[in-house]
Parts: sequence; structure tokens; C-alpha cells
Amino acid sequence: MEPRTPIVARGDNLFAIDLLDAERALIAKLMKELAELIEDDPETEMLARLFPTALPDDPTAEAEFQEMVRSELITTRIKRFESVTDSAEGSLIDADQLQAWMCAINDVRLVLSTRLNISEDDSVEELDEHDPNAMAKSAYWFLGWLLEHIVAAAAEEPSE
Repeated sequence: MEPRTPIVARGDNLFAIDLLDAERALIAKLMKELAELIEDDPETEMLARLFPTALPDDPTAEAEFQEMVRSELITTRIKRFESVTDSAEGSLIDADQLQAWMCAINDVRLVLSTRLNISEDDSVEELDEHDPNAMAKSAYWFLGWLLEHIVAAAAEEPSE
């Protein structure tokens, strides 16, 4: 059985999406949950990797910087999550939507990796069905697979 390619460039800045219904539902659910978390509690430690400290040696300048950009960063992220949620059921997305998918999925992976204490040095491990984090880890690895295909689709020549 040939491996499935979930995102393929089709030409005219369009990309075909080939995801299972359960995968589409998971993506939409995660986007909605992260948007709600950012709206409800943008200061939670789970979001630290989405809003890293820019000026660690100057707390005053850091506070001013965060005050200046944080609201816009939150708004931009929420718009991306909504774009992915809105397009998750479709079969085609455009280049702007693909960019939103890439950024939003990366954001979800950053939050999940913080929650699960996963670093970039960690590799895929066999999931223990009794692990209370098994579903979150599975989602993390699935999103990594999907992100890899999104990046490849963005870089490939369209198939006609």
C-alpha cells in the first residue's frame, strides 16, 4: 500500500486536501480549543512558546514590547485557527489558506509539546494505551506528519 499524501499542489495556487473525516474533525477541534485558550487565558504557561520573551535582559522593555505586539499576535493567530477550521472540511485550499494551515498547525504542536514536555530531540515512540497523554501525543505526531506534507506541498511544482 502506497503512503498517502494529505496535501498536494494542484496549480493556480490551489492545494488538494486528502484527509480522513476523523483527521479533519481532530484538526478543527484542536484549532477551536487553542483559539479558546488564547482568548480565555493568553498568559497561561502552555502558551509560552507562542509568545516568547523578546527582551529577557530588560523587563521594562519586554513589558512595553508585549503591550505593543501581543494583541495583534493573538488576533492573527485566532484568524489563522478560524481559517483552518473553516477550510478543514473542504477538498481544496489556496496558498493563503495553506500558509494559515502551516502556521496554525505549528502553533498547536508548540502548545502540545509544552504540555507534554516534548523537545525537538524526542522521536516517535510507541504509544502506551494506558498513558493518560496517549491521545495528545498521537495528535502531536499526526500534526508533525501533516506539517511535513504541507511544507513539501508549498515547495513542490504543481501537478496537472
